[in-house]
Amino acid sequence: MIIVLKENATKPQIESLSEWLSSFGVRVQSIEGTETTVLGLVGDTSPIDIDSIKLNEFVDKVMKVSEPYKRANRKFHPNDTIIELGADISIGGNKIVVMAGPCSVESQEQINLVAESVKQSGAAVLRGGAFKPRSSPYAFQGLKSEGLLYMKQAKLLTGLPIISEITNPYYIDLFNEYVDIIQVGARNMQNFELLKELGKVKKPILLKRGFSNTIEEFLMSAEYILSSGNENVILCERGIRTFETYTRSTLDLSAVPVLKKLSHLPVVVDPSHAAGTYWLVEPLSLAAVAAGADGLIIEVHNNPKCALSDGAQSLTPERFGELMTKVRSVASAVSREV
Repeated sequence: MIIVLKENATKPQIESLSEWLSSFGVRVQSIEGTETTVLGLVGDTSPIDIDSIKLNEFVDKVMKVSEPYKRANRKFHPNDTIIELGADISIGGNKIVVMAGPCSVESQEQINLVAESVKQSGAAVLRGGAFKPRSSPYAFQGLKSEGLLYMKQAKLLTGLPIISEITNPYYIDLFNEYVDIIQVGARNMQNFELLKELGKVKKPILLKRGFSNTIEEFLMSAEYILSSGNENVILCERGIRTFETYTRSTLDLSAVPVLKKLSHLPVVVDPSHAAGTYWLVEPLSLAAVAAGADGLIIEVHNNPKCALSDGAQSLTPERFGELMTKVRSVASAVSREV
């Protein structure tokens, strides 16, 4: 249930109404917007009489929320969520944030080289995999904690905040120490125990959509994190599994405007994993920006032919620089910045 208050609602009135509503066993969350205040009720609202709420002269309207996701719902939180990453970077709003780096961290030299090159081209966040969930148990699984240490050193060198994927709740303390944004990969989108634990931390969580999951299932996974207390969730569309086999996945660009209509959370697109091949990354990136994405996460490797994972879809630093020039051009055309 959503209760929209009038502009003249006073703090004592809001507190009194919230206390009364809480007596029915629901959780009341107050969201202050630019023009009004909204009270979102989470829980069983069936015992609450809507007409009794409307008797309060400072109540504008009361709406039932039929969707199963509440906290992720734009009805619950009308204004866009903007996630602050330090003093200079915000995800959501008018600026497009580009995250770039190798699929896997392979050495200190490698991550330093890539970090310096992507920063020079305009990337705001350094991505890199240290714990790698792979389809084959024989494939390179990442350098694990050593890889995170290398990324931290690259951050000290360049000043770029870092994002890396977590695979197990056991590593949360480690990620809290080394990582600025914790990524949940497509395979773990419905690892609900992991999501609940990530809801207890305060770091931003980038949640990737699963290979075969609907948008509602995607938002319900975000709800697990939000309902556990962490409101800093970034949604990431990375392609879904369809009958088409030419590309690694089918990038669902329609998910970008749909998610932004249904939810207040920022939406990022991963064209690298959708494409599976480097030459498709550019057109998919430009299309994502035109569709309204709040950011891109792109794989960049200093020597893709020798990469230990996902070399085929990785851009060279030179190609990434060329892409960033075109991303700025498209962003400007839709009145946005990079």
